[in-house]
Amino acid sequence: MFDYNVVLIGFMGAGKSTIAELLRTGWGMERIEMDALIEEREGMRISKIFETKGEPYFRDLETELLIELQARSNAVISCGGGVPMRERNVAEMKKNGRVVLLTAHPETILERVKDNHDRPLIENNKTVEGISALMEARRERYMAAADLVIETDRKTGEEICRELVEKLHRMEEEASR
Repeated sequence: MFDYNVVLIGFMGAGKSTIAELLRTGWGMERIEMDALIEEREGMRISKIFETKGEPYFRDLETELLIELQARSNAVISCGGGVPMRERNVAEMKKNGRVVLLTAHPETILERVKDNHDRPLIENNKTVEGISALMEARRERYMAAADLVIETDRKTGEEICRELVEKLHRMEEEASR
């Protein structure tokens, strides 16, 4: 469908994994979950990587994986929430991809992640206020990285996918004029 990758960014719980899976099944794209791939390669959960090797080590793994994924096309890459915080990562994402920011309100995020314990950055602060603060700290970098933004609140996954594909096709048409 695309001769580049679709790179999904956004806060944890914004819908990146769900949309990546729907693009795989409904649009025939290859799905790559960065966090899951890193866990598989390292043989441990992300929370354990943070605990034993530290956040900088984990962030370096993300950058290395983004470089590796540039060789792919028509893949949907679901990034961990912190990936766009490094300028180098944003540059790597844009080399062979369109960066799509998925957004949601803090209340929606809390509802989606409240029962998940694999998110070390909010594990001890699962409140609307805590989520809002972290979202605000990341907002500027997320917006700077995004080629397009899609709000996920009160939309089905299918509606989000259709909107995403339509907007990407529109971007291509405008760029070819």
